Amino acid sequence: MPQVLDPGKARTLDEYIAELRLLKAWVGNPSITEITRRIHRDWQQAGRPRSEWPARSTVGNCFQLGRRRPNADLLLAVVQALVGSEEAIVSNWRQSLRAVLGEAEAAAQVSAYDRLPAGLPSFVGRAGLVARARALLTADGDLQTLALEGMPGVGKTSLALHVAHQLLVEERTDAPVLFVNLRGSAPQGPPADPAAVLETFLRLLGVPGDRIPYGLDARAARYRQLLAGTGALIVLDDATDTEQVRPLLPATRGSRTLITSRSTLTGLGDTHRMPVSPLEPDDSLELLRATAGADRIAPDTPAVQQIADLLGHLPLALSGIGRHMRDHPCWALGDYYIEPLITLALEDGGRAALASSYARLPRGARRLLRLLALHPPQEVDAGAAAALLGEPPAVAEIHLATLTAAHLIQRTAPHRFRLHPLIHAYAEERICIDEPATRIREALARMLEHSHGRDDSVRLRTRTTRGLRLPMPWQQPEAGAEIRLPQELDAGRVLAA
Repeated sequence: MPQVLDPGKARTLDEYIAELRLLKAWVGNPSITEITRRIHRDWQQAGRPRSEWPARSTVGNCFQLGRRRPNADLLLAVVQALVGSEEAIVSNWRQSLRAVLGEAEAAAQVSAYDRLPAGLPSFVGRAGLVARARALLTADGDLQTLALEGMPGVGKTSLALHVAHQLLVEERTDAPVLFVNLRGSAPQGPPADPAAVLETFLRLLGVPGDRIPYGLDARAARYRQLLAGTGALIVLDDATDTEQVRPLLPATRGSRTLITSRSTLTGLGDTHRMPVSPLEPDDSLELLRATAGADRIAPDTPAVQQIADLLGHLPLALSGIGRHMRDHPCWALGDYYIEPLITLALEDGGRAALASSYARLPRGARRLLRLLALHPPQEVDAGAAAALLGEPPAVAEIHLATLTAAHLIQRTAPHRFRLHPLIHAYAEERICIDEPATRIREALARMLEHSHGRDDSVRLRTRTTRGLRLPMPWQQPEAGAEIRLPQELDAGRVLAA
């Protein structure tokens, strides 16, 4: 069997069926009638009664995408009908199917409720965003749907719950309330299946299990029928993409929907999209005060401001450091600067949040993100990204667009981008794990050549990061100085510090 046919790479049932289609083509593309005849022959030899033999249409359905309750026995019978007595091949397909069906079962596990989770007691700031979100959700019109988008740890869920709780307190109605965690960025397991979410929503809305429609479209239609005219409030937390969200929108007048996502959600009709940025400096101080305690940060406000700046004003990082300050009173505020600060922020939830987004990126975008650690934490242009990759600018643009849509880099101007300090630090960790030293050297050489080609007066000094010496370009004050790699890089290796 050619190497391209690998059912083990399938992560969903649709991907598995796509591999099955390739297998059918590879063995000569037998007709569905012929495959059905072979299955009947095999099952007759195995002593299975004729009443269990599949019809031709049933066998044909095995090659259709979008199935949700596959007959695993029949799928494997199709594989055997295609490959014959090659038991090793059939065994490989059997193991892959078990893994895929396990993913499908996990996707069907849904955390949905008919009430809102409690909001964060330390929610601070965001006055402008809160006011704007409430205005959009209470404006006159047919639909009020708002998507809060932003990088990991920026506080999308806490903002959504804060706004939703305010709406409930002000309105004091008995309108339906629905909340679901869609697991779009869960570190383990697949995102929630929208069909399974709708099944749970329908049960919460009072539909008996035996009256719940089977198909996704039928469930969505029943869901919207039940919510029509109720003024329901729905919170769809941590959405993966547009396709996961679209069936869950009530699409009925008067209903309000809040969505949070690390992805850029386009194509949702009249949905308002609101980017959620890190906190303002004053709000960052207030969050540190709320988590660490006012007495802990009072002695040195400038030091606390510097800590907030180094953390890029990210709520997840600020909360983690605030808790560390509270629990470690022997640490002076100056002890948190730079290396300990970033390491502690990554340890307290930051690394896990970024790892889940990193794992869902395409391979090329992952590589670019970690190579961007070679660039200082300042603006990088598309040309420098292309040089780091060793790819044409058009390829770099595609990967930069992917990273921007995932809110892992920020577009600051046309063709210019910036990494948040915590993402830069995470990229530094990943490059030391995922990128061989020879490729790091090659990327550094390309970046230096790119800078020289633009007539930049740049030379490299090294900075020690996670045990590696990485470059830090800086302006060369002496005109005409020679541009070259540091000796350890020129020798073809990156030395340990």
